[in-house]
Amino acid sequence: MTTHPSLRERAEREAARLPPLLARAEHLAGTVLLGEHGRRRAGMGDDFWQYRPAQAGDSRRMIDHRRSARGDQQYVREREWQIAQSVLLWVDQGASMRFASEPDLPAKIDRARLLALALGILLVRGGERVGLTGTALPPRRGNAQIARLAQAFAQDDPADYAAPEHRAMIPHARAVFISDFLGDIDGVRQALTKAADRGVRGVLLQVLDPAEESFPYRGRTIFESIGGTLAHETLKAGELRDRYLERLAARKAELHQLCHGTGWQVGMHHTGESAQSALLWLYRALDGGGR
Repeated sequence: MTTHPSLRERAEREAARLPPLLARAEHLAGTVLLGEHGRRRAGMGDDFWQYRPAQAGDSRRMIDHRRSARGDQQYVREREWQIAQSVLLWVDQGASMRFASEPDLPAKIDRARLLALALGILLVRGGERVGLTGTALPPRRGNAQIARLAQAFAQDDPADYAAPEHRAMIPHARAVFISDFLGDIDGVRQALTKAADRGVRGVLLQVLDPAEESFPYRGRTIFESIGGTLAHETLKAGELRDRYLERLAARKAELHQLCHGTGWQVGMHHTGESAQSALLWLYRALDGGGR
């Protein structure tokens, strides 16, 4: 069987960008002055919290054999400090995130990946367990986990817009969702509702290109989705500006309302702005200090 050249080239490009992403994330994390570790967290005691079904990635020594012997499923005995120190990350890998209006601006996905990985580095250095939402990468500590996160963030989603992953939310953990949040709002609503039901609190960071805020287009313009599934041509792009800005403002209001109702925080970042300031805000917001 032969491999299609485009698939091989794509895999090679994804593998090649991992070391630079890791290096940039390490550098960005290093610019944030930690001082004494600022995360407010439960003490390192051994108070029992709950049993939960074992997940992929759990080590065998985590299995509670006495509880597991009562049925056919294996269970992990979690302690309070383990729950309090778990942070789940989700980065939108959809095609819309690959947009950049100018050559000297990073694509939204590049900035989102950088921020998420740098945040993961800071949290792991502070003793936290970091992983992805869903079941693919449960929260762990250590440098090996950072490498796994970088590998996961290198994968693109072919869909124009991706919805936040809401499976396997760990009760009472923290979570961070980074996206442009321009797709169907129902996926975001479902994820935040599911998180709130399980006591998960967290942060939404909306990442937009400056052109998506200002809509600088005039005259004849062809608007096409990054994935190539949608296209619209107009001779008077300027006449769409007010309607577009109204819809963008409505989407921001929806996000704020969702976060207010579920106990989450929402922030805004433009790719033309400093990544350092966005990382610092994310880091503080996890403790409720970004309001």
